[in-house]
Order: sequence, then C-alpha cells, then structure tokens
Amino acid sequence: MILMKPRFQIAGLMVLLGLSACSSIPADERTASDPWEPMNRSVYGVNMAIDKVTTRPLATGYRKIMPGPARKGISNFFSNLGAPRSIINNFLQGKPRHGFSEFGRFLFNSTIGIGGLFDVATANGIEEHREDFGQTLAVWGVPDGPYVMLPFLGPQTLRDAILSPVDIFVDPLFHYDNTSVRDKLYVLRLIDLRYRLLAAEKFLENSKDKYVTTRESYLQNREYEVYDGDPPEDDDFFDEFLEED
Repeated sequence: MILMKPRFQIAGLMVLLGLSACSSIPADERTASDPWEPMNRSVYGVNMAIDKVTTRPLATGYRKIMPGPARKGISNFFSNLGAPRSIINNFLQGKPRHGFSEFGRFLFNSTIGIGGLFDVATANGIEEHREDFGQTLAVWGVPDGPYVMLPFLGPQTLRDAILSPVDIFVDPLFHYDNTSVRDKLYVLRLIDLRYRLLAAEKFLENSKDKYVTTRESYLQNREYEVYDGDPPEDDDFFDEFLEED
C-alpha cells in the first residue's frame, strides 16, 4: 500500500522514488535498516492488495469528479490541521522562530483563509516549517530503529510508529465531538492523501522491486525531513563512488 502519513512530502517522494528505482542498495545495508524484511514484505503485499481495490479507486474517482480548485482547497484544509503539531514540535526542537511562523500560518489560514481552504499565509510570504514528534525525538538523539511496514499506515521507522498515538492525540479532528462529521473528514483526508500520491506511482511501475524502492525512498525522505532538507553527506557512498571511477 502506498498510503503514507500526511507528513510525507509528495514532491520529495516523487524525486526519491525515481532515484531509488535507479539505485542498487547493498544487501548488508538493507539488512541493517530492515531486519524484519520478511514480515514487512508480507504486510506490504496485503496493503497493496487492499489499496488496489479500495483507496486507489476512490482516489482516482476523486481526481476525475472533483474540480482542481476544490481539490486544492481540501488539501489546504487538511494541511492547516497539521499546524498545531508543527507549532509544538518546532518549539520542542528549540526553533522558536519557526514555531511562531507556524503559529502565524495557522492563524492567518484559519481566519482569512476560511478554515484553511486558502493558503493565504504562503501567499503573504510566511514560510512553512513542518515538524512532527518523530523528528523531535531524532533531534534529541533517539535513533530511528528498524524500518517497519504497518498495516494500512504504510512505511515508518520504529521510533515514529511508537509515537503514532501522540500524533493522533494532537490532531484537532481527534477532539471533534461530532463523530459523524469527524469520521467523514477522516475518510476525506485519506482520499486526499491517496490522490496526492497518484503522481508518484509511475516511478514504482518501472521498479524491479517495488518494496525496496518504497523503503529506500521513505528512509531517504525521512532523513531529509529530520535534517530540514540538509542531511549530512554519506562519506561511505562517496568513497565507493570514487573507487568505482
């Protein structure tokens, strides 16, 4: 199943999927990051089968019947709901300037942007700084732990998987009392996320091993997020590259 948590940066995923599809990862390196590969592959297979008959058809239909501006507004709305989590984690990571920036974005988009349907903050030059609890623990020195493929939720590291209940608790939808409306919004958010991942599928189609491509792209993108877009250089990779030349 290609469904991933909303914190996944779609553009970054598309690029990394393309890179991973063309790369060869040494077996010992794969084992180090994915010691539970047999189990993870089984879960991945089940997720993909479920996705094929449920969320993907829904996302495809959603793209066909929902006008582009409406899809953009819905994506903005759910992105705005993630701002409280980013505000908290920016401050926890010692980034007060980014925390206040996220607070400003949330304030502007929730009011002038009509509940977040319009991203007026970005239009007015207020930058986005998305952070989550997994990134915060990484900044505090907690290691990723093994790669794990969760049923329905998709790829995560063990550190992030353990923190899933915390992410749920700070989600504004979790505290919305009207369960009928809340459940419908949960479904709509899932469809919106799956729709935004449709564009990345073409990279998987040409992959010899879709499981490995998904895993490596996720782990690379997660590192990119943790280091705010500036991950440390892999000296071993460059040493091997130079030796090959």
